[in-house]
Amino acid sequence: MSAAREEVLGRVRRALEADRRPDQRAGEYAALPRNYRAAPAFSPAERLDRFEERLRDYNAAVHRCVEAELPEVIARILAERGKEGLLIPLELPDAWLPGGYRFLRDDGMSYGDLDASEGVLTGCALAIAETGTLVVRHSPEHGRRALTLVPDYHLCVVREEQVVETVPEAIRRMTALAPAPLTTISGPSATSDIEMTRIKGVHGPRTLEVILVKTADTKMT
Repeated sequence: MSAAREEVLGRVRRALEADRRPDQRAGEYAALPRNYRAAPAFSPAERLDRFEERLRDYNAAVHRCVEAELPEVIARILAERGKEGLLIPLELPDAWLPGGYRFLRDDGMSYGDLDASEGVLTGCALAIAETGTLVVRHSPEHGRRALTLVPDYHLCVVREEQVVETVPEAIRRMTALAPAPLTTISGPSATSDIEMTRIKGVHGPRTLEVILVKTADTKMT
């Protein structure tokens, strides 16, 4: 037996033994080095700037506005993209929606209808500045998973107070979102084939656009 194979099998055996000794396994887990940064270091303004920077690195479009301007900004985006309307979750706030456009609430549309749509407008539960990640909690407010994965265009509204700086902060907040399923979105969907040809839209929307909203009672920590 090769040395590499013996090493792999040895690790498997030790892992199985650890499963039979939960106290030892808990101790080994507690002893793992955790040298990553878990606490925020940026000011509130720097946090939002980093979030926007990361989104733009992923080729996502970013807009900023105050809450009262949200319908106007959504209307402007739709006009610039030549869209007549978007799909929305069942409980997306009516106050977000501008007049003159068609917004259809997803009440269990077929995948074919989702795919044929002009895109989707949703909110999110959380966002991570350091990775430019949106966390969508699949619920009547934010929509089922298919609603954020099948349409080719996703316009997402993020409130400033939803943006945390680090992944560990986000993980701690995610525990409060259980048991609803979550999807993490870091930029438009893209992948590369074996020849390293980058292809967009394989696993989700090909185009991601984010509106970062400052609310009147925002408290940044």
